[in-house]
Amino acid sequence: MYKAVLCDVDGTLLDSNALHAECWQRALAHFGIDASFEAVVKQIGKGGENLLPCFVPEDKLPAIEKELIFLINRLFHVYYIDRVVPFCDARRLLERMRQQGLRIAVATSSEKSDLEAFKTVLKIHDLVEEDLTADDAEKSKPDPDIFEASLKALGIGPDEALALGDTPWDVEAAKKAGVATVAVQSGGWTREQLEQAGAIAVYVDVSDILRNFDGSPFAR
Repeated sequence: MYKAVLCDVDGTLLDSNALHAECWQRALAHFGIDASFEAVVKQIGKGGENLLPCFVPEDKLPAIEKELIFLINRLFHVYYIDRVVPFCDARRLLERMRQQGLRIAVATSSEKSDLEAFKTVLKIHDLVEEDLTADDAEKSKPDPDIFEASLKALGIGPDEALALGDTPWDVEAAKKAGVATVAVQSGGWTREQLEQAGAIAVYVDVSDILRNFDGSPFAR
């Protein structure tokens, strides 16, 4: 029987992946790096240090990394963060998980300050027991550090938790930590892609999980 859910935020509970991708695309263009929206959005879910090498040549990265990350953060807070909205039934799903007796930890590559804003938008402060962000991990997704930190914070083993995420990077990171993942397609990935990454179940979105909760891995 599972005791906890390690829950991603961007693309899972919040409709934010496209906004993050547009922000990254604008910042990269400022440095003369041409990256398509489609290419960038497929990397969203990774932490910045894992995403940057996908688009910035290795020989240029040391010179621009710090300034580029600063610009991305500035653009996101000025133009995008106020446009982030919850997916329908995001809070209701977490309420149902709590009714099931599941403890909830947020496990995200976002910065801690951003997570506080996101939790306010989602209205889930009362439902979340632990917050684990990029600030709590040496390496971000798809490395397992954030999920390992979540398990440690909750005091449970990997076989006692399920992860909930929306990208192959979530699935990969959780798998490396020994945690199985339930995935949603709301981040822009197909059922086949998420299953190939190793998700044990795939739903359209959080509303789909809520409608079918009793038959989901969360109810087992």
